[in-house]
Amino acid sequence: MSAPLEKLLRDARNDLVLSRIEKDPSIINEVIGHLENQIRSIKFNSISVLGELGEKSVNGIPKLISCLDDQDWSIIREAARALGKIGNKAENAISRLSELLTNEEETIRKEAAIALGKIGNPSPGSLAALLNTLIDKSEIVRTEAVIAIGELGSDAYEAIPDLMKSIKDISWTVRTASAQAISKIGKDTTKAIPSLIIALQDNDWRVRYRVVNTLVQIGEAAIPNLLNELDNKNPIVRSGAIEALGEIKKPDPIIIEKLVIMLKDKKEKVRGKAADSLFYIGKDAVPGLLNALKSAKKDMQKIIISAIARIGKEAEGAITDLSNILGLKGEEIEFRRKDQTYSKSIISRIRSMFSALLGTSSAPIRVEATRALGNIGMGSQEAISALVYALTDPKYIVRRAAALSLGKLGSTSDFVVDSLIRALDDRNPDVRWRASEALGIVGVKTDEIISRLNDLIHDKCDYVCESAINAIDYLTEE
Repeated sequence: MSAPLEKLLRDARNDLVLSRIEKDPSIINEVIGHLENQIRSIKFNSISVLGELGEKSVNGIPKLISCLDDQDWSIIREAARALGKIGNKAENAISRLSELLTNEEETIRKEAAIALGKIGNPSPGSLAALLNTLIDKSEIVRTEAVIAIGELGSDAYEAIPDLMKSIKDISWTVRTASAQAISKIGKDTTKAIPSLIIALQDNDWRVRYRVVNTLVQIGEAAIPNLLNELDNKNPIVRSGAIEALGEIKKPDPIIIEKLVIMLKDKKEKVRGKAADSLFYIGKDAVPGLLNALKSAKKDMQKIIISAIARIGKEAEGAITDLSNILGLKGEEIEFRRKDQTYSKSIISRIRSMFSALLGTSSAPIRVEATRALGNIGMGSQEAISALVYALTDPKYIVRRAAALSLGKLGSTSDFVVDSLIRALDDRNPDVRWRASEALGIVGVKTDEIISRLNDLIHDKCDYVCESAINAIDYLTEE
């Protein structure tokens, strides 16, 4: 025989009670009846069960509201929590919950604030009570009050000035919640932009993160203010403004021009943020990035090329423009691959294009350029030819990057395959490793390739052996 409902509630077997209700919803009315039980545990657990049932407990709302006047503070707290879980159907509880925001017990104030946010449908009195709670002595209560106001959405429009003050709260949880609440309210949040801009200089990165997100959600309306802050003396503010402009992703020429200027900022972090933001804007920012590359110092050259690379295929216009920016001309050379001859005019173009990248630039920059070609050069003979030439670079890190990029591009031309075969004899094991890996990815199967890869199985470096074995497996699998 199953235990009586009253015993289950007394013993806090709420899981069994909920299981019974699932089979027989009429039991809900029995649980509601126990809200008047004189035994505390039965009353408390009945409230808890009704909260778990949410809207299904709608018939119990009047008695739950009555529980808000109980002498036991834990009963009051649990009733507030349950009413919040029921949601907007518990709007009759709003007035009493608003009064509880001044209760001396912190946890009651906290749960009352949470419940008001979940119920929504604010009255002038309830919103005013929540706003008064923004100066509560408890950090937890203030935080929940701010979150509740944000949950009210556009109905809480008049709270924006108070939330802007809360952005300066001593507690970072209140500050971050305030920024998020402003973004949730939505309607006419442009009035909060000046205060959000000021909040960009907050010492807590978590606050700045929320503020930037809020400005991004506000969108184009925030752009003029953000552009003004690019001249701010505080590098933290400049960084935040740059980040927001990038994440708004508006390919506006003025924005791009301003961000390109920020690539020359005296602070490294600011310069990095500018490059990231131009990457977010995408292909429209490529000409500006290439322009900046002309006068950039070595550290920024690498960052700029990396930003172009991350844009990907849409940055294909940079393949030729990059050579023009670096602008050094090399001697004409001629490559002969088996029975195929590449004309002097083509090779001269290759040499001219990459003599600066692969000849006079520092090795790390050449590596970055080589990686970029692997990202943006799909289908480009110009990029492929340059990468083949990079396999002859004096620095092994460039040769290694070239082999890796050729594998990514996947060209099956004799020009590429023959060059990768020759790279299997490279004096550096890292180059042999990437070249064998690239041959497996390219997928051209010939007796010569299989033979040369078999030779690498006995390489003195284990990872080269493993790569050769994997490449053979890729090429020979049916």
